[in-house]
Parts: sequence; structure tokens; C-alpha cells
Amino acid sequence: MVKKISLLALLCLTILSANAQMSTLRGFVYNKETGEPIVSAQVTFTSIKQGAYTDDRGLFSIVNIPPGKYTAIATLVGYDSSVAQIELRENEVLAQNFYLNIASNTLGTVQVSGERLRKSKEINISKTTIKPKQLTKFPSVGGEPDLVQYLQVLPGVVFSGDQGGQLYIRGGSPVMNRVMLDGLTIYNPFHSIGLFSVFDSDILKSVDVYSAGFNAEYGGRISAIVDVKTRDGNKNELAGKVNASPFSSKLLLEGPLKKYQQDKGSSSFILSYKNSYLNRTSPTLYSYAADGNLPYSFSDLYGKISVNSSKGSNISFYGFDFTDDVAFEQSAAYRWKSSGLGTKFLLIPGGSQTIIDGSVTYSGYEITQTELDQKPRRSSIDGFNVNLNFSRFLGESDRLKYGIEMNGFSTDFEIFNSLNRKISQKENTSEVSAFVNYLKNFNKRFLLETGLRLQRYASLSETSLEPRVGMKYNINTRWRLKGSAGMYSQNLMSAVSDRDVVNLFYGFLSGPADLPSTFLGEPVTSKLQKARHAVFGVEFDINASSEVNVEGYIKQFTQITNINRDKIFDDVKQNEERPEYLKGNYVVENGEAYGFDVTYRYETKKLYVWTVYSFNIVNRFDGIRQYQPHFDRRHNMNVVTSYDFGKNSQWSSSIRWNFGSGFPFTLTQGFYEQLDFSGGASTDFLSENGDLGINYAEINQGRLPYYHRLDASATRKFEWKNKKEKVRKAELIFSITNVYNRENIFYFDRVNYRRENQLPILPSISASYSF
Repeated sequence: MVKKISLLALLCLTILSANAQMSTLRGFVYNKETGEPIVSAQVTFTSIKQGAYTDDRGLFSIVNIPPGKYTAIATLVGYDSSVAQIELRENEVLAQNFYLNIASNTLGTVQVSGERLRKSKEINISKTTIKPKQLTKFPSVGGEPDLVQYLQVLPGVVFSGDQGGQLYIRGGSPVMNRVMLDGLTIYNPFHSIGLFSVFDSDILKSVDVYSAGFNAEYGGRISAIVDVKTRDGNKNELAGKVNASPFSSKLLLEGPLKKYQQDKGSSSFILSYKNSYLNRTSPTLYSYAADGNLPYSFSDLYGKISVNSSKGSNISFYGFDFTDDVAFEQSAAYRWKSSGLGTKFLLIPGGSQTIIDGSVTYSGYEITQTELDQKPRRSSIDGFNVNLNFSRFLGESDRLKYGIEMNGFSTDFEIFNSLNRKISQKENTSEVSAFVNYLKNFNKRFLLETGLRLQRYASLSETSLEPRVGMKYNINTRWRLKGSAGMYSQNLMSAVSDRDVVNLFYGFLSGPADLPSTFLGEPVTSKLQKARHAVFGVEFDINASSEVNVEGYIKQFTQITNINRDKIFDDVKQNEERPEYLKGNYVVENGEAYGFDVTYRYETKKLYVWTVYSFNIVNRFDGIRQYQPHFDRRHNMNVVTSYDFGKNSQWSSSIRWNFGSGFPFTLTQGFYEQLDFSGGASTDFLSENGDLGINYAEINQGRLPYYHRLDASATRKFEWKNKKEKVRKAELIFSITNVYNRENIFYFDRVNYRRENQLPILPSISASYSF
């Protein structure tokens, strides 16, 4: 392990020595009034053709500049330019910040020019970046805009419904997706009522979704990454927002601890609390929905303190506490709780071309589900993560990034399979990883990103070497080709019952060591879950307002660990002659997911259109049978339209229509009396009453009905000034969930033969006030 990490370090030093630089101009671009970093601003010179764009931290770096005197200028559509006179000496790293004022005479054009130019300098294969403003383009169902409503319409994403919803990304189950909040691992980002996530949209800074082929910076998962970042609190004055609807309410407070002043340090706080009370309002307001029984409640608490230096270095401390509770009458009930805390920092060493960032975090999650059979499903996981990253700009688009990561977690799990055999696990595990990622721009047309990740799983005594590669070729300013490929591994698995028509419970286990000794006649030499990705895509800018993106992908899951659905014997000495597949807790599987996505976006000052069609096939093979997992949705389509109108665009309206083919499920063939013969040979099977047993058909041979739903909302904005000339804002949001009252299945109780549907038509009104 030490030798391999040393090899990565040597590779980094070789790249650095091969890219000796002259002088560097580095700094941040801020909003002059608020002190917030500005993304996608361009910093250039008047006398030479060199420049750079700011990233999501407002950071830019221009390297290989000849020594001399220059006029540097920072620009962005919608802002007045800022100019600075600088003088660079040989091998100097000069820090220069820019502060931009919002332009008083904006033309009202869509501010996408910076993003369009950046496309040719970034690969962005299977990556979608979400900004808070984009969330307002979607129907605000049940209250305010929410990240979950945007995630559902991304290419390749399948969402299992508005009750008990889970996120499946290009053939990967939720446990194969790593969701992070400021570096904290979030094990369940969605509430049982799928209209809401745990994230407050008003505190989001950006969200990056990598649906396949992600680079070496990310690891520990074999399908996808969702990286959520929050903003800092208001640096000038105490501010906040209050919101209420029949579904939920929210309180947001933020303000300075040390007020922002230009070229000086500052600190701030932000605190958000959301609470749902639908279980109490539904009997009165929605009595027609499930007989007025919508038993959902949740609460989300998030807090953050940020400290910023005048030179751009910063540190933040944050924590969260999320809970969710649902209990259906004469059916299942479950509850989960998630909490965590952490710190994150960015260090800009003076005179050094290297930028350092890192985090230290801890998070945990616990879920319990109880069925009528009184056999609980229970799972908990908690763990820590420490990472340290180093970044260096080597050219206009050339970048080198490398780092190390350590994490450990413990799991406690218990479940009964479909044959009433108990499966449980308590485990502690630790991982250490290192990565290097290098992006090179050849002649401003061809971009090549190569990376290598070294993942050491200490508890399994295994090391995984994972090469990654990405590319983009700019045919011209409108056409671009792109692709990526890589190898991935993880030591975390989930356990759900493949027999459930709709799954509510999602448990977590660390990769077990007691796997079968062989699979498909070959020895099982690894305990890890592994996958290989390949993606190819085409980008086309139709004009300044519209674009098309087409991507095809394949994910080969070369090894997956799953709960043994065929277990009928305990793995004890008296059963040692039994076949392994009838007594082991776990089985080895393989599989694949492949398909394509077509995305069309049209955006002007007032009109926004987003359309996505996804075709996807997911297969699994467990050594006995080939089957499709319960999230195998072949066809999925989303259409979103938003339009602003009225004086100063005070009104806005939006609709979203979702269509999806039916999920697979396991059919019920019949019922029988099940005796466990706990009394051995003396069991009186003629008079003893057994439990109700279920005779299942082959796994997932049935298909649920097609899913489709239309949501709509209209928003009215109000803005005025109080006596102190402070701007105050308010909003009224009118929304309708499931406009034409489609009956989409949510849950089916096999024993009582009782069907629970997804949400019926639900009108709502939400009011908010910002100060």
C-alpha cells in the first residue's frame, strides 16, 4: 500500500516538474455588496490573450504569465466590470481579488454566455450542475421548490414514487450512489413522502450529479455521486425567511458574526429548520386521500458557521439532524433518523501555486420498519471521513489534483428473508484511499483527463487499483464529442426484500467476508462489489437559447453482493451437508445496466423548457436465475415548462409531466400454513397452528402498471421597502400535485390483499416572507 501511494506521489511530482511556470495571478471574484463569491466570472488581460473562469468558490488562477505590468479585468453578464493594475515578477504568485457591482442597466438576457464558453474547457461527461435558481423553474409541489423535484428529471434517473421514494441512477441502486452534504455522507436524502428531500433549497450553493464515469476524485461507490454544497450565511445583516403550507413549515435565520468589509475577513451563520405535519392536516384538508390518513411527518435541522479570511482561505463548521416517521394503519410502519457534524476548510498559501482543501466529518443513520408479522427490519450505520486534497493550475485549462481519504464505519443489521430466516450482521470497517487526477487541454480542441484511484479496504485486506479516463473533442463552437470510462469498487451493500411489490425499507451492511467460495464455477477471490463504466456523448448548441445532449452508457457490475433469498437452513454444523446456496446469508451476483438519454433544454428571459427521455435496461444474475431488479424501468420521460409573466415578472407558472413504464415485481402464487417445527420430531403438526406462508412465483416476473403524473404550480412575488428602505419580499405559491388524479401504486400488503396508491390530486397554497 505504501509503495503504491509513493508511486502516486512520484507521478504528481513528475507532472509538476514538467510544467515549470513563469508567473501566476490568482484570486477570487466577489459580489461587492454581499461578499458572496461569483461563479463563472471571466478574468482576462487587455494586452495578452490569457484568462480563466472562476469556479464555484469564486476562485480563478492564470498561470504561465510573462513578467511585466498588466491591466487585468473581471467581467460577467449582469455585473459591472472591475479593473486592476498589476505587476508580475518572475516566478511570483500574485494574489488579486475583484469585486463586482450588479449592473444597473442589465439587458435582461439569459446569463448563459459564461457557461457556454466554459463547456469547451470542461469535459462534464454524465455531469449535471444544479444552481438554486434552476429549482424555481420546477413546480413547487406541496410548498417551496425542493431539490428532489429537480433530481427526478435528470438524465438516467429513476424515482420510485412520491411515497417512500428512492433514487436509482443509470441502473445503480441507492446504496451504489454516494450522496454528500458539504462532505458529510447522507445515507437517506429523501423523506418517506417523496415530495421533499432533507435539503433546504434556500441554503444550497450548488449540486453536482455524476451519473456515470466520474473521475478519480470520487470513490467508494460503483454507480453515481451527488455532491451537495451549501452557501454561507448573510455577511451584512440579520436576515431570514418564514414559510408555511398544509404540508410543512420552515424557519431560516442567517446573519454576520463579523460583518463583511472589502479586503477584510468576515464570519457568518445560517440555521434552517423544516417540519412536516401532513399527518395532522390531512384528516381535515385531504380527507378523500387514503381516508384522510397520510401518516407522514419529518423534521430537518441544519446549522453552519463560516469564517472567511481576506485572502480567500476559509473554514466552516456544520451539523444536521434529520428524522422521518410514517405509520400506515393495519400495514407497515417505519422510522429513520440521520445526524452528523463536520468541518471543511480551504487554504490558500501565500506565494504557493498549490491550493489545499479538506474536511473532517461524522454522520450516522438508523432505520426501523415493523410489519404486521411483528418481525422488525432494523439497520444502523455510522462513520467518519477525513480527506485532504491538493490542487494546482498548470495552464489555461490544465489542472492537477491529488489527495488522500480515510473513512471508517460500523453497521448493525437485522432482517428476515421471505422464508422467515433471520439474517443479521454487526461489523466495523475502515478504508484508506489516494487519488491523482490530471486534466490536459491540447490545442484548445481536445481535452484529456486521466486519473488513478487507489482504494485500500483494511477490514477485507484488499486493495483496488482503479484507473479513470475522460475526454472531450470540440469539433467547433457548437458541436462537442465526449466520453469517459473507469473502474469502481465499494464495501457497502444494502438489503431489501426483492419480494416486496414496493420497497420501503433500506438497510446497510458492510461487505461481508462469508461469501460463497465459488460463482459460476470460478473461485470468489474478492469480497468487494465492483463495476466498470463506459460513456459516450454528443453536445450540440442549437442556438444561444437551446441545446441538445445525447449520452449512451453501459455499467458492468462484475461483482455484487446480495442477501440470499433462497436461504432455508441455518449455517450450523448439522446442516454442513446442505448446498451452500440454501444456508449462506449472502450470494454473489453480476449484472449490467445500459441505455441512453436524450436531453433538450430551451431557455430565454421568460420561457424555460426541459425535456428528457431515458431508455434503460438492468439485468442481474445470481448464479441460479437471471432477473430484473425492482427498479428496472425501461422507459422514463420528463417534460418541464416554466413561464414568467406580468409586470417585472411578478408571476411565474410551471408544469411537470412524468411518464414511466412499470417496475417489475414478484407475483404471489398462493398461501399455505407454515410450520417451523421448532419442537423437532415431537412437533404435533396435525393440531399446531402455524404462520401464514406465501408461495412466490419466480422473482420479478410481473410488471406494475405504467406510472404517469402531472404537477403544476403558479407563483406570485411581492416586493416592497419598509420605512428604513430595506427590501422585503413575499411569495404565494399555488400548486396541484397529480392534476388529473392518476392512481399510481405505492405499496401492496400481500397478506391483507390491500393496495396503497401514491398521492391523489392534492391542491396546496404556500406563503413565505423574507426579511
